[in-house]
Amino acid sequence: MTVTLADVAARAQVSPATVSRVLNGNYPVAASTRERVLRAVDELDYVLNGPASALAAATSDLVGILVNDIADPFFGIMASAIQSEIGGPGGRAGGERLAVVCNTGGSPERELTYLTLLQRQRAAAVVLTGGAMENAPHAAAVSAKLRKLAEAGTRVVLCGRPPAPDTGAIALTFDNRGGGRELTEHLIGLGHRRLGYIAGPEERTTTRHRLEGHRAALEAHGIEEDARWTVHGRYDRQSGYEATLELLRRDPSLTAVVAANDSVALGACAALRDSGLRIPEDVSVAGFDDLPFSIDAVPSLTTVRLPLSDAGARAGRIAMGREEPPPGGIATIRGELMVRGSSGGPRP
Repeated sequence: MTVTLADVAARAQVSPATVSRVLNGNYPVAASTRERVLRAVDELDYVLNGPASALAAATSDLVGILVNDIADPFFGIMASAIQSEIGGPGGRAGGERLAVVCNTGGSPERELTYLTLLQRQRAAAVVLTGGAMENAPHAAAVSAKLRKLAEAGTRVVLCGRPPAPDTGAIALTFDNRGGGRELTEHLIGLGHRRLGYIAGPEERTTTRHRLEGHRAALEAHGIEEDARWTVHGRYDRQSGYEATLELLRRDPSLTAVVAANDSVALGACAALRDSGLRIPEDVSVAGFDDLPFSIDAVPSLTTVRLPLSDAGARAGRIAMGREEPPPGGIATIRGELMVRGSSGGPRP
């Protein structure tokens, strides 16, 4: 026999309207009353009619989390932290949200498709993680989608992504420029003057910002950049391996390699070892993000630590309305330089 809203109301000794308010979370209810209703929901194993509830309310219990690649620890860590914050108190049925992780694979078309689907589902919140595409028409299309979501009552949070002005989206953005500059300045301080740089995909904001920080450090120290010293590739180990071999082919006298992220840096280390070079005695290596494996690399990786888990958790709380947005709707999250064994002074 199907359990109804009225059954829950009778068990909790409240009105059906009060049960509805507790389950939809759209009206203040006394804590003791809310607890009685949730206990009755659990005892009767009542299942809320999601589509009907979404039609009656402004939003549903769905939360969308957009990632570039869920297999990449950078995105996996943030997605996990976001999801940990969107459930209801104690995992009770009346406060839970259904997290849907949307893996775009870096495709701008998929990103727009997922935003459209989440809009149709009247998602309670949408969190977009990672860098944005450097493409004006796509950026305009995404902004239009975010604006429509926000206008319909969906909370939109950007985590590790640049702000999207005039969309209603809250932005927790990483200071990729500042981190990139600090990393390169560390290597320059060790005496390096010939630094190769393995950048990410050219169409990504993260790529541009980190490279701008690197170049700002070179300029500040009067080091003229050689066009041969920069190679673009994917944000993965294989790309780092191939790019490092290309850098060595272009200029065998390089004394340091700065990688777009830690996965790329691991590939760079492997390529250097296979080329008969020691790290850091012959060539220093630095990464970015401080992913979990970075400290266990041999030698351990000098990198910039981004608080991915903390940022994701904060994005989740803001998306659920449990934390106030930052002033002006934008917060800049700075990284921390982690100096480890992969960087040292250049060979004489």
